Amino acid sequence: MNKTKVMISGERQQPLQKAARWPCGVCGRGVGSNSIQCTSCHKWVHKKCSGIEGSMYKVMRSFICRGCLNPVISTLSTGHTSVDIGASANLEVVDKFCYLGDMLSVDSDADAAVEARIGIGWNKFRQLVPLLTIKDISLIRRGRLYSSCVRSSMLHGSETWPVRKENEEASELR
Repeated sequence: MNKTKVMISGERQQPLQKAARWPCGVCGRGVGSNSIQCTSCHKWVHKKCSGIEGSMYKVMRSFICRGCLNPVISTLSTGHTSVDIGASANLEVVDKFCYLGDMLSVDSDADAAVEARIGIGWNKFRQLVPLLTIKDISLIRRGRLYSSCVRSSMLHGSETWPVRKENEEASELR
């Protein structure tokens, strides 16, 4: 459990910004007269965000917002850095992490993966510099060594990246 991390992508990936003096406890936009206060966290919630049908007056004393009913959603939408899954476990919320040598990130693009793979390629190249600069080995064999070790480590997993023009330009500059 100590090594387990949580990464959420999608609409709740960024912490909600306070849009008004009295932000809604669910959507974050300012609340007005048609809102109700949660009895658990004491945040105000729009009627449309509360899920209440009919009169809010009837449930006013016992209303609990969706964030308090589902602690995982509450933790993620308020921008906390951990998720409580029980009395003994807290999971850290991260924006990116390395999984099987590939960098995964919240924003679903390949920037983190490209940066990591470029670094891995340079490290592999530095390890092989003594072999790649020996004049006794033919140029063809040095080229094959470079292709099989450096290029293959740099391009590993690149078939699955959603590459953009900026990623191609960044790799050409380095």
